[in-house]
Amino acid sequence: MEVIDFAKEILSGEGLERKLYGLNEPRLRFSFDRDVSGEVVEEPNRHKKIALSSKQVRFPRGHFHLDEKKAIALNSFANHELLAIEIMAKMLVELPHDSDEQKLFKKGIISSLKDEQKHLALYVERLNELGYEFGDFPLNDFFWRTAMKITTPAEYLSVMSITFEGANLDFAALYRDMFIEVEDKKTADILETVLKDEVSHVAFGMHWLGQWKSDKSVWQYYLENLPYPMTPARARGKTFNKVDRLKAKMDESFIHSLLNFDDEFIVTKRKEWKG
Repeated sequence: MEVIDFAKEILSGEGLERKLYGLNEPRLRFSFDRDVSGEVVEEPNRHKKIALSSKQVRFPRGHFHLDEKKAIALNSFANHELLAIEIMAKMLVELPHDSDEQKLFKKGIISSLKDEQKHLALYVERLNELGYEFGDFPLNDFFWRTAMKITTPAEYLSVMSITFEGANLDFAALYRDMFIEVEDKKTADILETVLKDEVSHVAFGMHWLGQWKSDKSVWQYYLENLPYPMTPARARGKTFNKVDRLKAKMDESFIHSLLNFDDEFIVTKRKEWKG
């Protein structure tokens, strides 16, 4: 199947079945025979039930013994996974694949995309078990608005792999432990699965940034490719998961720079998340 057709199937589909296209087809093979056309994907198609919104939903600071609080969190997690799928599909449509290196890079995006589809399916299934549906709460569009600024592979990696997925090394571990505290093993296990996959996604970003950085440090190259006004502060949660960052091929210098970067970003300044 042409990689562009695969991506457009996901982007044009309204419902979850289309967003999960190819998930259960392990033998699906991709070709890169058709060149990209210069098309820019302005927004993904979504059914009104799961439409993107600019509304901000107050994320629970705990109380995960209550099903509604669990559902709000799971709805947010699932939206992040769906946005990741759509952003990756957008990159498959827009970024070139003229060389063997570019094709290899896109194969890595496809691998990550299929992991995100798996995560989305797990979160939606868990929501349904709790008596809720995906889209019962507003779905914020921040990730997509940020993705509209991406124009190069290095910017994609800096935004998606190192910043958004890098931050999820912290968030997935934090919320896994919080769900363990309320004895919700099913949700905790999903977050553990997500955490393990995110390690490989961040490693993918570190690998390619290291390949392309020339005579710069990976940290400097990363900074140069973060679209304004995004900063490395968004690549961290309240806690800092150094162990999994090391597994994701971040070296001590990069980790030190990330840990000590400060622009007063409120998410990493919160004193109490369990109130």
